[in-house]
Amino acid sequence: MNQHRMKKIYLYSKFERFWHWFQAVIIILLLLTGFEVHGTVSLFGFMKAVDLHNILGLTWLGMFFFFAFWMFVTHEYRQYIPTTKKLFEVARYYSSGIFKGEPHPVHKSKNAKHNPMQRLTYLSLTALLLPFQMITGFLYWGYNDWADWGLSWLSLEVVALLHLVGGFSILIFLIVHVYMTTTGHTITAHVAAMFSGWEEVPEEEEVADWERKEEMH
Repeated sequence: MNQHRMKKIYLYSKFERFWHWFQAVIIILLLLTGFEVHGTVSLFGFMKAVDLHNILGLTWLGMFFFFAFWMFVTHEYRQYIPTTKKLFEVARYYSSGIFKGEPHPVHKSKNAKHNPMQRLTYLSLTALLLPFQMITGFLYWGYNDWADWGLSWLSLEVVALLHLVGGFSILIFLIVHVYMTTTGHTITAHVAAMFSGWEEVPEEEEVADWERKEEMH
């Protein structure tokens, strides 16, 4: 008898899925063109890589502001508010429990799409790392206008180095993120949900049940 019967819940809207895959493609292309500008790879040709990197970066910047506006209008920003509820249980699960076949301590719901560790990770990414990369990239792009902007005191070498560090940080996140997508109840479950919008969760789990359990203690 299957003790873990699953049900499907509609978790990710069309816009969320569009933003996820749009941003994934943009970031991958930015990494490829950025590393070519740096001389690490050779794919498009230097000048094409520079032009493509600039266009992609400005497009990403504009869409990021639109996404931030959407999150606040729809109140989806609440999905990223940090919480300590079940945080250490989730950390222990990913460090050891997952390798022992233990069940995940937190299940997704419409009110809690991300577990406590994901909330911290995605908030750090969205509020810190991505803006850092966009700001350093924008400064790098506008180097010739620094004097007009009153930024002559900046060092091009430092800005370029910071932008490179940010790029490698995003690459590390991307690698870890791709690995984490394989840790669902099936290896493709999480990826499939980001295409269809429907996530499979245990049938007996109530909406945001893990939050209510914590509040009772």
